[in-house]
Amino acid sequence: MNMELLKHIYFRLPVIVRLLLTVLVVMTLFGTIIHFVEPKQFPSIFLGVWWAFVTGATVGYGDIVPLTTTGRIIGILLILSGGGLLTFYITQVSATTIQHERKLSKGKVPYKAKNHIVIVGWNERTRQLVHLVNKYQPEAEMVLIDHSLDTLPYEEFPVHFIHGDATEDHTLDEANITKAKSAVITADHTKKERESDNRTILTTVAIHGNHKPLPIVAEVLSKSQFENAIRAGASTLIRSNDFMSVLLYHELFNRKETEPYDTILHLLASQQFDQSPVPESLTDQPYREVLHHFLHQKQLVLGIVRDGDWKINPDPEFKLQENDMVISMENHE
Repeated sequence: MNMELLKHIYFRLPVIVRLLLTVLVVMTLFGTIIHFVEPKQFPSIFLGVWWAFVTGATVGYGDIVPLTTTGRIIGILLILSGGGLLTFYITQVSATTIQHERKLSKGKVPYKAKNHIVIVGWNERTRQLVHLVNKYQPEAEMVLIDHSLDTLPYEEFPVHFIHGDATEDHTLDEANITKAKSAVITADHTKKERESDNRTILTTVAIHGNHKPLPIVAEVLSKSQFENAIRAGASTLIRSNDFMSVLLYHELFNRKETEPYDTILHLLASQQFDQSPVPESLTDQPYREVLHHFLHQKQLVLGIVRDGDWKINPDPEFKLQENDMVISMENHE
């Protein structure tokens, strides 16, 4: 390996690594020299290196010191060179740490881990989503992609922020989209519905193109864009306008002693919805048997889905069929 190749490798290394290597080389060099100059006082190279680090760091334990004039001259040279080098190294480490924190809050640090949740768009809904995930799934790692934020302090919001456009491959690469386990795309309510949905669909296409097996949850505002979102690669659609319309209807016409909105909000936060096939042993059995079966599994049965028709709380004697799906809820608190 020639000198030019070594220089090429050395100067391609990060600054911190280069400084650390330089410190190790300089301290080893001085430790080796002092060992050969005063072999009785420094019987091993390791003791020489120990003295070099202690002297260069200006700690000065005094447990081993050079006794000859030559040895003391070497000590002076070490203090003049190695001391400044160690101080500069420590200063550089501190500066790099602060710079990394700033880059992290500005969304300029690529995400390197895997099995994370990618969230596209920062708004009140994603803020609440981060809070819920952190509360009920504290082990889950989240990566936020947003182009409108300038900074997002990690201390306040435990997500890895990537500043950029989620429709661009470069931004998705920085979010390590190919190693993610799921993605959530929220609608931009500051834009018109069609414009917001077009943006959501374009983002879905970009994510699906980079990682086809990835489950994508997309928020769509206009009903006319549902099919386009599915064709783009969305595995689940959140129809926020439909959901809010139903909530408003219930708030308008509910009994005054009930609180539909708060009830649904609590259920969605604390319960996990599930759809599963009717167990083979319960085929042709009455609906009440399903209630008992799932109750033993600590799941609350809400109803049955048959051929796309939702039957919430049917008659207890309602006969189950082979292709029926059971709608249930399970507490995940």
